[in-house]
Amino acid sequence: MSAQERTILTTTRDCPARLVPVGDKLVIPAHTFITLTQSLGGNYTLTYNGNMVRVDGTDADALGLEPLKLEFEAPADGQISEAQVWEALHTVFDPEIPVDLVNLGLVYRMEIDQDSGRVEIDMTLTAPGCGMGPVLVGDVEHRVALVPNVREVSVDLVFDPPWQREMMSEEAQLETGMFF
Repeated sequence: MSAQERTILTTTRDCPARLVPVGDKLVIPAHTFITLTQSLGGNYTLTYNGNMVRVDGTDADALGLEPLKLEFEAPADGQISEAQVWEALHTVFDPEIPVDLVNLGLVYRMEIDQDSGRVEIDMTLTAPGCGMGPVLVGDVEHRVALVPNVREVSVDLVFDPPWQREMMSEEAQLETGMFF
């Protein structure tokens, strides 16, 4: 689905969701018409009762969709693959912007401690007061934990330096029309 396509769906069961951008929890009742506006990274952005909401990929069945299965081949050396960690990070998308967190420039630091199996990530948000911050942090923790040999993921939400559109990749700037 492209960023511009919209698809009308009917929920097959009660579906938990989060109001964007505040992050408040809500439930979309079964048999409700919704408009799917973004399907990226295995999560879904919808319009429900005139509001933008996000549905986690684990609830894809409630939308009549197949969940994304993120799987990685375990490296033969028993180490954490840095490339796989970055691949996992590229699957986490902002619910309002059809761009992943890495290309948005929201991941400031990623370090791997091979001995402990720990991955540490410093990331930010496009706006400090964004209520979706905890949701996005949870997405990062979950996706990176799927990488073979990762035993612990630590995500710190930081706001220094403040995010600016210049931190986006050129591709992301073109995708969003912010390339000047």
